[in-house]
Amino acid sequence: MSDARLVDQVAAIAAAAGDLILEVYDREYEIIEKADGSPVTTADHRAHDLIAERLHALTPDIPVLSEESRDVSDEDRLGWPHLWVVDPLDGTKEFIKRNGEFTVNIGLIDNGQPVLGVVYTPVRRTTYFAALGEGAWRTVDTQVPQRISVRPYAGGAARMVASRSHSGPPVQAFLQALEAASGAEVETISLGSALKVCLVAEGSADVYPRLGPTSEWDTCASHCVLNEAGGIILDCSGNELTYNKPDILNPWFLAVGDAGFDWVSLCSKVSS
Repeated sequence: MSDARLVDQVAAIAAAAGDLILEVYDREYEIIEKADGSPVTTADHRAHDLIAERLHALTPDIPVLSEESRDVSDEDRLGWPHLWVVDPLDGTKEFIKRNGEFTVNIGLIDNGQPVLGVVYTPVRRTTYFAALGEGAWRTVDTQVPQRISVRPYAGGAARMVASRSHSGPPVQAFLQALEAASGAEVETISLGSALKVCLVAEGSADVYPRLGPTSEWDTCASHCVLNEAGGIILDCSGNELTYNKPDILNPWFLAVGDAGFDWVSLCSKVSS
């Protein structure tokens, strides 16, 4: 089955997981702290179980790596040329705050590269989706999908997306470096989850600097959407992010719309 044919079915799986998440969202629930200090809720686990079960039924030969996976060893996954990379509830902190800025992320990896991505926002009923060579798209509820693309940037006033829950001094230093390079004040937009990358993909922002820790399931799906919209995700050395690495953590990165501008040089102004 081609990646393009899979997209609609994966989007339906993401929407079904979103419905389960909203059932929990609308009532009291338990919050558990994981070993790394990050929160997890009943909604994370329920969405994981649904997505894993339905992806296995859809593509039984493709394994699933999820943020809530409990039985996947590094030795096993490093031998997988193809895998689903899933964050069943990206933006748990936003979920707990009840601000609606959380997503369901499902991406497909082929030999380290994202070739399909679905990012679904349950509260807004908005889906961003893409498959390799098929463009990037956005649809709201049952509306007809609209193709999205990044916007050009050649200097001057820029729009920068920042994490609502994970910003800090490096991001502020990047903003100051961008203002110095562009000669104009930067407009900032604070947002949660994979929506930040999607804002760049749809042309609503120019850059999203993520100068802090993330994992592959945080970026895989939206990375495909951004690629197909004409953008790119680069680390601070100018290399594109890859997936299913020995270390599941991503390096610091920049999600950018117009790769013609030298965003990477601004990282030299930022210390870790």
